[in-house]
Amino acid sequence: MMAPSEKYQDIRQALERWSEAVEQKLKKYPERKAEFVNTSGIPIKRLYTPLDFRDEEYLDGLGFPGEFPFTRGVQPTMYRGRYWTMRQYAGFATAEESNRRYRFLLEQGQTGLSVAFDLPTQIGYDSDHEMAIGEVGKVGVAIDSLRDMETLFDGIPLDKVSTSMTINAPAAILLAMYIVVAEQQGVSPEQLRGTIQNDILKEYSSRGTYIFPPKPSMRIITDIFSYCAENVPLWNTISISGYHIREAGSTAVQEVAFTLANGIAYVEAAINAGLDVDRFAPRLSFFFNAHLDFFEEVAKYRAARRLWATIMKERFGAKNPRSMMIRFHTQTAGCTLTAQQPMNNVVRVAFQALSAVLGGTQSLHTNSMDEALCLPSEEAVQVALRTQQLIAYETGVADTVDPLAGSYYVEALTKEIYERAQDYINKIDEMGGAVPAIERGFIQKEIQDSAYRYQKEIESGERVVVGVNRFQVPEEKPTDLLRVDPAVREAQIRKLESLKKERDPQRLQDALAKLRQTAEGDGNLMPPILDAVRAYATLGEICGVLREVFGEYQPSTTLA
Repeated sequence: MMAPSEKYQDIRQALERWSEAVEQKLKKYPERKAEFVNTSGIPIKRLYTPLDFRDEEYLDGLGFPGEFPFTRGVQPTMYRGRYWTMRQYAGFATAEESNRRYRFLLEQGQTGLSVAFDLPTQIGYDSDHEMAIGEVGKVGVAIDSLRDMETLFDGIPLDKVSTSMTINAPAAILLAMYIVVAEQQGVSPEQLRGTIQNDILKEYSSRGTYIFPPKPSMRIITDIFSYCAENVPLWNTISISGYHIREAGSTAVQEVAFTLANGIAYVEAAINAGLDVDRFAPRLSFFFNAHLDFFEEVAKYRAARRLWATIMKERFGAKNPRSMMIRFHTQTAGCTLTAQQPMNNVVRVAFQALSAVLGGTQSLHTNSMDEALCLPSEEAVQVALRTQQLIAYETGVADTVDPLAGSYYVEALTKEIYERAQDYINKIDEMGGAVPAIERGFIQKEIQDSAYRYQKEIESGERVVVGVNRFQVPEEKPTDLLRVDPAVREAQIRKLESLKKERDPQRLQDALAKLRQTAEGDGNLMPPILDAVRAYATLGEICGVLREVFGEYQPSTTLA
């Protein structure tokens, strides 16, 4: 039997002979480009062989599904047991209209809800605030108080669905509203399943819907960790988001590195607050982007799982295997959708969704083909959901675990992304962690530089976008686009006026006073927030108290 070293020597010699022969042919038939690189700038070889992934690397680098380092998946049988959760991110205009959309999606076979909130809600303003003018209900549903949340989930049993809420700075308040609506339905907090995004660090670097400075923001997050560990044990208390980092223009390597660096900061903050790592870490979740470079995306998810498992085990001493698992939701890349030839987006989304499934996602949202033009129509949403269902039920890709494992290319790329992301994390560690790196502007500048390079490639034609800079066709201006009526704000204001007349003013005053007192001290903020929500304090009133105590974040104008 041939020794491993002899086998690799034979392959190396054969590869050299093959490469020499190819070079001769290239003189007559040159390749399309002098150099092939992916979006992270990683050079792509002409051919990958066993020299790029050796058998002896299998146990250390890959292992088995459901076991450390989880490269091949967090569950031992993955989709053979059950499919990923199929969510469609939805919410617009009023709670009544969004409730109708949720019911439609559940009827179409969606298995989890994903709530989009409007911009005023995301930054802690009621619909009647001057900062809300022109934005109420536009990019999500307007939630001003518990009354809106009651309407949003009317007729939807919260013990039967898993709900994801994309909300960050006021996440504690929206979670409190959800808990109280469940109480009204007779559902205990112990039964609730879902996720709040609750990831403020990426807001400072990539998205912008922050309210408070980093220190009090991190306190709110760790208060949620602590409260839910005791009272809402099945709830994912944070979704550490690489999605928005990628949408802002990062590469795949930067998406992994900056997301996990933020994750490290949250874990450190929780430990410093006195929490045991194996008490809260199993409820951490992540959120990644599914971009265009198919194999790079598959390798990215696998590398992220391996890297996080290593970080949790070696840096934080986690003992519980669930503390080491990256469980993540994926959304196809909104930034890749085009207004030109929008039907092409159906194809883009299908390939992006397939990469997420082959990469082992636990939950998936597929974008609608018309999202570059407007809020998605019911028809477009249905096609997007059917895309997931076709992948699940018709392609066979869910019948075995990690089907691309052993591909020399995928394994080499997984290792390369792992190592490059680790290099970034080391650099961030040298700066003192993610918060100092953000305050210095380092992460922002890295993302901006990558976004600039990518856009230059499109404008020069080096990077082809079908229907945009090549293969264009004359197109008529689209019609019948879904738009939110500006009257939505007036309707929300009338609801607020009615609410403020009906609620108990003394109960409200006492609840807000207790919230202020707790914010000025060091107690857990979740109980007084829950009391304020039950007293029908508005989102703006609760955030207003916290603004007065904590102040507002002012971004740095300098970049490292």
